[in-house]
Amino acid sequence: MTTIVSFVPTDASTRSSLLRAEIDPAVCILPLLQHRISAGFPSPADEYVEKRLDLNHYLVRNKAATYFFRVVGDSMSGAHIYGGVMLVVDRSIKPKYGHIVLAVINNEYTVKRLYTCNNVIELHADNPAYLPIRFKVDEELQVWGVVVGTVTRFAV
Repeated sequence: MTTIVSFVPTDASTRSSLLRAEIDPAVCILPLLQHRISAGFPSPADEYVEKRLDLNHYLVRNKAATYFFRVVGDSMSGAHIYGGVMLVVDRSIKPKYGHIVLAVINNEYTVKRLYTCNNVIELHADNPAYLPIRFKVDEELQVWGVVVGTVTRFAV
């Protein structure tokens, strides 16, 4: 049976290059608008402020286990994960069927969707140009963490 294990980086350069989530004590709370936004119709949005959103708490569920990774490539474009997007990855979440995970294959990081069927584990891209990665019964899949969100910054 193929098993899923947590990946722990052993080399110092990998550990030092990780971007750990740091919650700033100066909380970043912004207005959360509860109004559907039309892409072509301007509206006085201030009238629709119903709550406040703290971005730190929205993106980071477990500070000690949350890291950021920048994506390269287009294999997850169907999930709106493109090159340049920042992944928010939580190591404390147990990976489950359908989760988008950060896995380690041949010492390389990859982001894919996790599927299991009849004790066979597969990692699928969300782009039909890429074939699934299937793990044999005696192979071990190393999952670094579960992707819980993305951050995209537009060039302005």
